[in-house]
Amino acid sequence: MTAPAPNFIGINVSGLHARAALVDNEGQIITRREIDFTPENIVAQLAETAAELRSSGGNVAAIGVAIPGLVNRQTDRVVTARDLPSATVENLHGELMRATGLRVEVENDANAEAYGEYKAGAGVGSRNLFYMMIGAGIGGAIILDGKLWTGASGFAGEVGHITIDTEGLECVCGNTGCLETVASAPSIVRRARERLHRDSTSSLSRLGLNKNFTADDVAHAANEGDDFALMMIERTGKYIGTGVATVINLLNIERIVLGGGVMDAGALILNPIIQEVKRRAFLRCFEATEIVAAKLGPDAAPIGVALLARDSAA
Repeated sequence: MTAPAPNFIGINVSGLHARAALVDNEGQIITRREIDFTPENIVAQLAETAAELRSSGGNVAAIGVAIPGLVNRQTDRVVTARDLPSATVENLHGELMRATGLRVEVENDANAEAYGEYKAGAGVGSRNLFYMMIGAGIGGAIILDGKLWTGASGFAGEVGHITIDTEGLECVCGNTGCLETVASAPSIVRRARERLHRDSTSSLSRLGLNKNFTADDVAHAANEGDDFALMMIERTGKYIGTGVATVINLLNIERIVLGGGVMDAGALILNPIIQEVKRRAFLRCFEATEIVAAKLGPDAAPIGVALLARDSAA
């Protein structure tokens, strides 16, 4: 009698929130958990979540954890982590292995999302893919010939830190004018606030009635026909398109998959992105590349990092 295929756990850590899933061998989610945790004793809290998922999923072979930051897979160390003190997650790999008794893989969240989309989402059917995650920050990931390519030290794909404006704002990375400074969710809100303050006609926008609006609010207003919000989304699309054109010219890649919360604006942002790419990329490179929106939404990272844990044992 053949033993049943094992299951895998994927956990995506974002700020002080984690989205976890028990994933079968085919990449389908069996059950989910969402937790809010404290920066202290992160390992114990993640291990408890993993134990809850194990109790409902039979044989679990490994755990994958996605972190918003730089992860060196060669040394299994978290080098930096956005919104979390590095000291609390630096040895996450070893500590979580000891706490759970399972094999653990730790990966950058953009890489995890890319792998999820490649295996079970908008990347299915391609062999060479670039993924761009546009949310609180902007990350990227490269899949070449079916394999995640992470570079010499594990940090490849940081498309959010290519320079868009040499005289722009200082970025958290220390550079100036990075794509992240103009197209991430917080930067969309900042640019919208600045425009509302200096342009009297913009005050007609419904966004001006809400002092605490978010990038989601901008996207929602745009979808409801607010002219100012539409303008902000379209300009954001042009910034992203500039970055995507650079990637296409560099890699001549088969497929670009765009994910993250900013892409919730749908066609309102995807169309300006494609138009700007067409304007800036080499025509032959543009014609060879399919540009699509991601399909898995917030499940991309848990699915992707679970499947990375599956495939890392192969």
